[in-house]
Amino acid sequence: MYNPINLQYLRTVFMLSLILIVHTELSFAQNINEGRLTIARVKYSGGGDWYNDPSAVPNLLSFIEKETGIFVRKDEVKISLSDEKLFSFPILFITGHGRIRLTEVEVRRLREYLTHGGFLYADDDYGMDKFFRREMKKVFTGYEFVELPFNHEIYSAHFNFTNGPPKIHEHDGGPPKAYGLFYDGQMVVYYTVNTNISDGWVDPAVHKDPPQIREAALKMGTNIILWVLMH
Repeated sequence: MYNPINLQYLRTVFMLSLILIVHTELSFAQNINEGRLTIARVKYSGGGDWYNDPSAVPNLLSFIEKETGIFVRKDEVKISLSDEKLFSFPILFITGHGRIRLTEVEVRRLREYLTHGGFLYADDDYGMDKFFRREMKKVFTGYEFVELPFNHEIYSAHFNFTNGPPKIHEHDGGPPKAYGLFYDGQMVVYYTVNTNISDGWVDPAVHKDPPQIREAALKMGTNIILWVLMH
């Protein structure tokens, strides 16, 4: 049985740990958090490769710990939306190249998760856009994604991105796009398209990205996570 309060509690605890480290450098900051920050990757059906780039999340978590002092888990949690442990993770990540299909149970669970303090970061790895949008319309009927302005706080949460999300990989031409899905005035989903930020988190040998591109991707990923923890 899930506990909706848990998600807000975990986000608050992680942020309190960061504040103590940055502003007071107290040695007991780690002890405030009985666990460690992690990002849970969503497993889904439909044929899309939810599992691609397995080094992405662990590398981002390591970068976040190095840059901010937040204590993290170095491994990646993989979870289905129907898993009873879903509400133990305040931040979900979903990506892939193709089809996504959620069951009725998964749609209901994701809605409950997002309306009780959970957050989803979705990154189109080229090919999942129309399927992801279709499934999210089931999760939030009548709600629409809104393109975020470049002055949104997510672009200055830790590192400054004055031109919005960075362009990491070229898939279909045009500028990178980022959208938010808002519930009760709060952004509960951040969705990037035509940039593929998470591709830049992977081990350097995988895509052979230049160091500056990979760094931009990791910095933007850090901003996303820190924004979530602060809100």
